[in-house]
Amino acid sequence: MTEALLELKDIGKVYPGVVALDRVSLTVERGEVLGLIGENGAGKSTLMKILGGVTAPSEGTLTLDGVARRALTVNEAILGGIAFVHQELNLFDNLDVAANVLIGREPLRGGPLKLIDRRALDRQVRPFLAKLGADFEPATPVSRLSLAQMQLVEIAKALSLNARLVIMDEPTSSLTMTETQRLMKVIGELKSSGVSVIFISHRLNEVEQYADRVIVLRDGRVAGELARERISHDVMIRLMIGRDLRSLYLAPASEAGEDGLAIEDFRTAAFPERTVNVAVRRGEILGLAGLVGSGRTELARAVFGIDRRLAGSISLGGEEVAINSPRDAIDNGIYLVPEDRKRSGLIIDFTIAENISLPDLPAYAHAALIEPGAETRNAEAQRRMLDIRTSDVRGTAGSLSGGNQQKVVLAKWLSMRPRAIIFDEPTRGIDVGAKSEIYGLMRRLADQGVAVLMISSDMEEVVGVSDRIAVMHEGAIAGFLERRQFSEENVLRLAVGKTLN
Repeated sequence: MTEALLELKDIGKVYPGVVALDRVSLTVERGEVLGLIGENGAGKSTLMKILGGVTAPSEGTLTLDGVARRALTVNEAILGGIAFVHQELNLFDNLDVAANVLIGREPLRGGPLKLIDRRALDRQVRPFLAKLGADFEPATPVSRLSLAQMQLVEIAKALSLNARLVIMDEPTSSLTMTETQRLMKVIGELKSSGVSVIFISHRLNEVEQYADRVIVLRDGRVAGELARERISHDVMIRLMIGRDLRSLYLAPASEAGEDGLAIEDFRTAAFPERTVNVAVRRGEILGLAGLVGSGRTELARAVFGIDRRLAGSISLGGEEVAINSPRDAIDNGIYLVPEDRKRSGLIIDFTIAENISLPDLPAYAHAALIEPGAETRNAEAQRRMLDIRTSDVRGTAGSLSGGNQQKVVLAKWLSMRPRAIIFDEPTRGIDVGAKSEIYGLMRRLADQGVAVLMISSDMEEVVGVSDRIAVMHEGAIAGFLERRQFSEENVLRLAVGKTLN
């Protein structure tokens, strides 16, 4: 048995009317990767806030380096070598990469003015970016980075602290396959140097592959602990949600109509020499797979009118429609659930009701003034229909969990009767139970005759949810798969430009 770096004993946390944690006990050994999994609301975030000194437990003790205490302060956690890589990015868009990585710890020049030494700043940050295989410079403004690149900056920030315990909350949710492999190599290097890692992820295949132990939380309690030899995908899901994996996916559509959403001879700026032809039938879920960078999101943005298309046409119900802006798409009943719900799908400081009504404000207005009562009544109806977990639709969207935020994005479109809807990474960063609910909503839309296009990097999801699968490679459709051909191997072969056997 290796020496424990951290031990939590009977940790409890009670908020008014809510027991967030109920006598949770766990240890973190030196130089191990501990997987921490559970649905949203299971208590993971509360437990991490206690570890980071953000909140104090109602009961129990924390032992760090053999010293027991009732709680940690933020400063004690940092001095104790605890660093976080947050799922919700904590970066300053108006600063560059280096300034974000060493924020508050910048090297200074000599002299009375104490100016930042820009050369030293870049020199100190560059090795962390190189370690992660980052393809951008320390001086790159964060505002120019993709979501995946921003995630790497968060990880570089944690590495720069020389931490002894790194807590990674969904660190791969926005990373490409290559970036994920590089991160896992970094985690292996941390482990070899005696640094411990708490790895929180809804991507259970990664937990299964890289964790030394797994702790499963459910309803604020430890539902189980798995040693390395007992870690498996199905066992983890059973402990998390109390049922088997097969229950997540619904039966495929028995039949689909024609004349849904047709994208013909389509070219985007991302791949100006490549043409896309794809049709989504009414009443089906067409999965759109492919490696990150294959042009899937660019296609969705152009179809929705965010980005200009270079050529091609869009038809709906057999008739060509002119889409030159998102307003045109919305007016024709074509809606997009974007990859990054917080940056592109919601205004998180607005209320839930305001977010739901935003695309169709005239429907809630009288004499050009919004009627709050009509807005609230519609939002309340959507809350009940979609089971959005909130007691008040006048609360802010930012206060909701990831799965419930995704439901709010859906609610604003469902209020407007979609004819075609594009889901771009619909379950990114949400838990297994919320995934099941999103899949159910997608299937109900298809059953109502909506043409559903689902873009996903999760092959298990694509195979489990789709009625048909289209696979993109370098800006074009590499092939289609019918259900009898579904397998992760077939999807991957097409995604890398190979033909099926």
